[in-house]
Amino acid sequence: MERYLTTEEVAEVARTSPSTVRYWRHIGKGPRGIKRGKRVLYAESAVTQWLSASDDDVSGADA
Repeated sequence: MERYLTTEEVAEVARTSPSTVRYWRHIGKGPRGIKRGKRVLYAESAVTQWLSASDDDVSGADA
């Protein structure tokens, strides 16, 4: 079964603030969230994939 993370948990993993995660989601830069009631949750696999892609973007910028 897939584990879902809150905005606050994603912020901890990304070492940023929850408001930054919300902004990234708003502009389409962050991981895709799903709305459950009033909360937005993120599939852990999507967060991991997003972080890996972000790492690749940073690595590619130096090349």
